Amino acid sequence: MTKEPVAVVGIGQTKHTAARRDVSIAGLVREAAVRALEDAQLTWSDIDAVVIGKAPDFFEGVMMPELYLADALGAVGKPMLRVHTAGSVGGSTALVAAGLVAARVHRTVLTLAFEKQSESNAMWGLSLPIPFQQPLLAGAGGFFAPHVRAYMRRTGAPSGIGALVAYKDRRNALRNPYAHLHEHDLTLDQVRSSPMLWDPIRYSETCPSSDGACAMVLTDRAGADRAPYPPAWMHGGAMRSEPTLFAGKDFVSPRAGRDCAADVYRQAGITDPRREIDAVEMYVPFSWYEPMWLENLGFADEGEGWKLTESGVTELDGELPVNPSGGVLSTNPIGASGMLRFAEAALQVRGRAGEHQVDGARKALGHAYGGGSQFFSMWVVADTSPTG
Repeated sequence: MTKEPVAVVGIGQTKHTAARRDVSIAGLVREAAVRALEDAQLTWSDIDAVVIGKAPDFFEGVMMPELYLADALGAVGKPMLRVHTAGSVGGSTALVAAGLVAARVHRTVLTLAFEKQSESNAMWGLSLPIPFQQPLLAGAGGFFAPHVRAYMRRTGAPSGIGALVAYKDRRNALRNPYAHLHEHDLTLDQVRSSPMLWDPIRYSETCPSSDGACAMVLTDRAGADRAPYPPAWMHGGAMRSEPTLFAGKDFVSPRAGRDCAADVYRQAGITDPRREIDAVEMYVPFSWYEPMWLENLGFADEGEGWKLTESGVTELDGELPVNPSGGVLSTNPIGASGMLRFAEAALQVRGRAGEHQVDGARKALGHAYGGGSQFFSMWVVADTSPTG
């Protein structure tokens, strides 16, 4: 039996900020869900199932929040699933929801991911000792900085590449009304001279800690035909995972990331991603991961990713715009950050990305990773149905 085509017909997100003290977690997620339903011009009664995702419960100190979010998300009397794959969870959650539609288990599914980091401290939450694992050394930056240095040594990339990425993404965020960081007066020199946190990662090259949520309504062909606005069609989606540590692991370009991208491109019929994809929403919590992932995802040959960044290819008006929304460097409710990448990719091909719209975007990639660069989730969406 062939798969049912999957369409994104509704997208909603909250205004992301350091602390949303005006709402509870339930209020936060409902805000995004209601906006997604409004975008699709649907009601709670049109939703057949709910798929929710978030990062570790320790980040808010509320165990199994889905127990009390069922009512807030209209899931009473309906199936509800929760997904968790560390930082990639937002993308994985969307793919689980898409799978339910593609398999014709449900016709219309609401998927949502969130984080309310202000209610705990994610940096210290990420620093807990885990048996048989490398310590995170006061947050994710301490874990990933050595991998950035390895990339620099391997490729000969100049030290200023990270600043270029951060400056680009923060400028893009000024065009996104939902973005957390709106640094109107930021200059490239300020990024370059910001305090060093984990050598070579500087303060302005890191992601913020955000409260926020993102929701999407996914539906089948019949649902897409009734949608008030052009849908985004899923052409491929995949997840891959690998251990945090193993002999021979390549932290600079993880095998799971390469395999995940290859699977998605195969499904979407893409043979030259650099030429065939019009926009990329890439999970870049530390600026150096843009050139690293450009190589891992097949947009550049090994050792060449930083040259795309340096030459302006990844700028909003470049040949391959990366993170037109401002990305994770500008907005980071960890549990939702991956879904934001997927949703922003869908907004691009729907032509509904507002001031950060990429001209002529017809095919886009959403990408998320998590854990110790061990969980990957990606999708390719386009403005036409994969079946024509």
